Amino acid sequence: MADPKGFLKATERELPARRPVSIRLMDWKEVYEQGDSAVLKRQAGRCMDCGVPFCHQGCPLGNLIPEWNDLVWRDEGRQAIERLHATNNFPEFTGRLCPAPCESSCVLSINQPAVTIKQVEVSIIDQAFAKGWVQPQPPGRLTGKTVAVVGSGPAGLAAAQQLTRAGHTVAVFERDDRIGGLLRYGIPDFKMEKKHLELRLAQMTAEGTRFRAGVNIGVDITWDDLRARYDAVVVATGAMVPRDLPIPGRDLPGVHFAMEYLVQQNKIGAGGAIADQITAEGKHVVVLGGGDTGADCIGTAHRQLAASVTNLAIGKQPGTSRPDTQPWPLTPTLFEVSSAHEEGGTREYLASTVEFLANDVGEVRAIRIAETEYLDGRRVPKAGTEREIPADLVLLALGFTGPESDDLRHQLQLPFSERGTVERGGDYQTSREGVFVAGDAGRGQSLIVWAIAEGRAAAAAVDTFLEGETHLPAPVKPTDHSFSF
Repeated sequence: MADPKGFLKATERELPARRPVSIRLMDWKEVYEQGDSAVLKRQAGRCMDCGVPFCHQGCPLGNLIPEWNDLVWRDEGRQAIERLHATNNFPEFTGRLCPAPCESSCVLSINQPAVTIKQVEVSIIDQAFAKGWVQPQPPGRLTGKTVAVVGSGPAGLAAAQQLTRAGHTVAVFERDDRIGGLLRYGIPDFKMEKKHLELRLAQMTAEGTRFRAGVNIGVDITWDDLRARYDAVVVATGAMVPRDLPIPGRDLPGVHFAMEYLVQQNKIGAGGAIADQITAEGKHVVVLGGGDTGADCIGTAHRQLAASVTNLAIGKQPGTSRPDTQPWPLTPTLFEVSSAHEEGGTREYLASTVEFLANDVGEVRAIRIAETEYLDGRRVPKAGTEREIPADLVLLALGFTGPESDDLRHQLQLPFSERGTVERGGDYQTSREGVFVAGDAGRGQSLIVWAIAEGRAAAAAVDTFLEGETHLPAPVKPTDHSFSF
């Protein structure tokens, strides 16, 4: 364990400071300043000698959190990254993007602020890359078997790296012009600069994984042809069908899905050119949806110099402390102030969007909203509370309903669940032999840690299918949940 008395001597969480708002709004760099090593060691030392470390169960990857906390406290950075990589292929992604359910289940959080697990994690991998400890791990032998992974988000990349290291020849197909999926074009640079993605892709390339960007499976190559060419196929296409809001005025120019907006800015940031870019500059921006995607839109709009930014959520504002209905070690729903919210704008709760209103030239000019009331468990606009707010740009960040299904249904004839996800068995395999599903395409919209965990587990299932057995770890089954009572 770490410092036996650490949690008694240091009772508060200490995190790196965010760069001043006035400074960070001038660029697209990550918002956090460099952390202090002494503070990091002190925070790692707060990790307790738990009889049952519930953080293991809180993390879908089963990260060995107490072990690498102890190693950080002892200044054993090289051993720490080995323990971290034993369960997590990409801690540089999770350490920046994961909402850290491990911290909600930290035993210390019963009566103290939780250990800063996520910050310790990202510091381990950043140090490892800086010191050259992250090296390619090519397989000792090749099996002669081939695997196609479709989708290059966290699930696809995790599956590809595991299968490559098992000795299979793996090709990753991505329809966008660059590899990375949502890591590349969905996550703003102020949350994760793309240099971290490039470092990991360089390692994977050196290990032997082959990347094929700009190839749209189902169009450029049919799914049937792909299955015929490869010994196994992993579908890791994500759940990219956005949830719509079918109300009057939805088709007005200026009303867009959040990902349309975010992807364009990320492509601009990568040096690309976008004709008629959706931009917030000088506009009154309204973001519908209170989740991470909504916050990403808010931060992006601020950096594009929006005239105003308003964030509307249909439900109630969460509380600031754990509700009785979500006791430890469950992950509570809490009111949070992200870096994007800290940068300005207005947040409104219990706001139901009723109609999008047009100006004289037929573009969106305002939104009519009403107070939300609860009737028979439904959230509906309350009569007599309607009002208008200005809106030159409306961004729908209402979540996702599932993977794009037409090609998978028609070409592979795969069945889909009632939730819109691809049906699969306990071994991640679909009804089509040799076709497996990992990540959001099979699970539905979820966390990055679940995507990586499923990618690793699906890789073990594919290896077993090809070789009859596997030595790859399989952290989760498709039906696993963080906690069951």
